[in-house]
Amino acid sequence: MKVYWWSLLWLLTGSLVFAQNHTGNLRTLAAIKEAEKQLVLLNNQSGLVPLSDLREVRIASVHCGYGFPAVFDSIASNYAPATGFSPGPAPDDSAFFALHDRLKLYNLILITLSDSSPFSPGLLNFIKEQQATNRVLVVLTGSGKNLAFLDPLTVPVIWSPVNTAEGASAAAQVIFGGIGCSSRLPATYSKQFKQGSGFTTQKTRLGYSVPEAVAVNSDRLTAIDSLVKISIARHVTPGAVILLAKDGQVIFHKAYGHHTYSKEEVTKLDDIFDLASVTKVSATTPAIMRLVDQKRVDLNALISRYVAQTRLIPDKATLTVREALLHEAGFTPYIKFYEQLKPLDLSADSSADFPTKVADRYFLRKNYFEEVMWPVTLKSKVETRGRFVYSDVSMYMMKEVIETASHQKLDDFVLNELYRPLGLQATGFLPRHRFPRSRIVPTTENDNWFRNMRVQGYVNDPGAAMAGGVEGHAGLFGNANDLAILYQMYLNKGTYGGIRYIEPATVTLFTSEQSAASGRGYGFARATKPLTKPYPSAQAYGHSGYTGTYVWVDPQYNMVYICLTNRVYPDDGKTYGKPALNLRSLALDKFYEAVLAGN
Repeated sequence: MKVYWWSLLWLLTGSLVFAQNHTGNLRTLAAIKEAEKQLVLLNNQSGLVPLSDLREVRIASVHCGYGFPAVFDSIASNYAPATGFSPGPAPDDSAFFALHDRLKLYNLILITLSDSSPFSPGLLNFIKEQQATNRVLVVLTGSGKNLAFLDPLTVPVIWSPVNTAEGASAAAQVIFGGIGCSSRLPATYSKQFKQGSGFTTQKTRLGYSVPEAVAVNSDRLTAIDSLVKISIARHVTPGAVILLAKDGQVIFHKAYGHHTYSKEEVTKLDDIFDLASVTKVSATTPAIMRLVDQKRVDLNALISRYVAQTRLIPDKATLTVREALLHEAGFTPYIKFYEQLKPLDLSADSSADFPTKVADRYFLRKNYFEEVMWPVTLKSKVETRGRFVYSDVSMYMMKEVIETASHQKLDDFVLNELYRPLGLQATGFLPRHRFPRSRIVPTTENDNWFRNMRVQGYVNDPGAAMAGGVEGHAGLFGNANDLAILYQMYLNKGTYGGIRYIEPATVTLFTSEQSAASGRGYGFARATKPLTKPYPSAQAYGHSGYTGTYVWVDPQYNMVYICLTNRVYPDDGKTYGKPALNLRSLALDKFYEAVLAGN
């Protein structure tokens, strides 16, 4: 088990000590609040802080005599990739020139200084040169007298009188809007930095703190650790990453176990999981929401308006977008496309004739989706229209609707319209194109459907794999922090980081009950009625994924829950007949209990 550092007690030496108990975290919280209160934002006339659009940002974090570079970079990297640099312990001009050249590929330079920094002409000239060509922001801790050294600069400056880990965390969060800032300089330190100077900013993104920051007792959360330990011992899953955000703060984020039962790779907080059907509400549904806002998709329109071939098929010609999103269109639940495969459809080598990679050293022939899968989909029967029958085929159709309405592929549309501007770093389709294999948790060791090999970084669902890895019902991969951002955006009624992605009325429409038959929203699952516990609330919504993933939002308690496991490892067959222990829902119950109990 690993515990992220913000749930730790930071010592002035920079070493970290576990503080998983209520008393320890109360002391940590007091230190956090004091650090936040002391931060002053200066020179922010440009409005650079907090950062807004993160699409093209490439961050260099330059530490020059700063006491807590690892803490600062760790928090900054939750918002956008930040690469750390240092000119060395006693830099001369040549060190700054070398550093200047190393930063050529970065367009946002964060410079951290303290009383230990060499306040020399070389340092000042380095900052001035960066200021002339890049966006620059300076974090200064220690004596306010050092502010006079920064008088020639026009870049934003975040100042704190103390150099602590809590202050490093707070400074990084202010930059990205994880916390707001409103303090003013207590005294005059130079011509530019006078008593009363300072800018006020608002919280616009998730922050990172301890459970006690939102009145949750850490001691009550140890039950989560026990549940995961039991689950791993029973081979329910070899590992997990679990996150809880409440009141806009990530208060619990832990990685457990290993990628496999053979313990080849320890599970890490930023590991990437196959999200399975969580794709439906993390890619397909928000894409429809965005297109509804843009008036390019009408929920009441016929699917045949967007997918012309369905106009010739009597049982599909009159189906609506709304019915598909509710799983009430009558589509068959699932089509076993792999049963159509013939030996000549697959090859161990890539070529122009076999371009679709479905696993390592395993390729499907070109145009297979268009020539085999799509015709089979169009011919599939519609038999239960008007009744709730959960159907992946509904989301195959929604992908076609999205691509017709947007004139973009589904993966490109969500990447450009949502994931990049939100600051999501790992979430997307086809992760092996972007990340090393070791970063992606293997879904199965033995794919029972058609690949008969380890599936790692290729979608587990056979239909999505055969369609090229991008489909409306499956194919998305992601990590817990990314998903927390996306679902916090939903909880914020469509706004995140100061940018509106979806209209509030659209979020309310899609996530509220839209079907008396199922109680579901458009795309989203909701709590089963009647509610048999004091939680979840009637407003809650989310979705599960076959591979062992789960996302849940409860507006009444202002919380976001993410649980990522690879429960189908080592093969899908093991999910049947094993001990009844549903880690995903049991962990959520424990979070609810802790939230309801408070401190």
